[in-house]
Amino acid sequence: MRYLLLCLALAAALASSAQQQIKLKRRDYRRDVELRTTEGRIVLRLSDSTPYHRDNFLRLVKSGYYDSLLFHRVIAGFMIQSGDPASRRAAPGQKLGEGGPSYTLPAELRATLFHRKGALAAAREGDGINPLRYSSGSQFYIVQGRPFSDAQLDSIEGARLQGRRIPPDRRAIYKTTGGTPQLDGNYTVFGEVVEGLDVLDRIAGTATSKDPRDRPVTDMRIIKARLVRRKL
Repeated sequence: MRYLLLCLALAAALASSAQQQIKLKRRDYRRDVELRTTEGRIVLRLSDSTPYHRDNFLRLVKSGYYDSLLFHRVIAGFMIQSGDPASRRAAPGQKLGEGGPSYTLPAELRATLFHRKGALAAAREGDGINPLRYSSGSQFYIVQGRPFSDAQLDSIEGARLQGRRIPPDRRAIYKTTGGTPQLDGNYTVFGEVVEGLDVLDRIAGTATSKDPRDRPVTDMRIIKARLVRRKL
């Protein structure tokens, strides 16, 4: 058993190294990312203001890393999460959410990127063991969220944002389109959905297990992730 675990760890390390060696071409930075899922097509646009996360995501997509992975954690009115390689062949009820490459990414928190509906952000371990808020090397989530009232946003400013004010234009978005404002400044947002919000809603609305893992009862899967020509 010890030998098997060592082999698996070595294989994971070699895979991570290989993904990092993938070279990006100039045209890759002008492409969007298409996630072809069991529920339809989601197109993501990555932000140039988060280059570490952008380049890492592009390399993983080009390597086929996300192909066949599950959305292993889904919470209606909050977000859908993927990127755990253990989910590719996961048995029903298998615990997921701890897998990924052998590296993390430094936080790239940008005031212009926030958790509106459709935001693409990096998952990470909690502040207790990760005070610098380094991101997972592969796990990401897409925000579904919900609309908030002014009173609710006021409460979030005091309780979750340590007194940081939500700008008026952003507040208007949170009151109409919605999102998860309580996460702003705590997780790196590095892109957004440009097509497929209806697919996001379908995945977010699926029934999930009753335990804290929030795994969909019916597998929601990324069939294929690829770079596609950006629509002007």
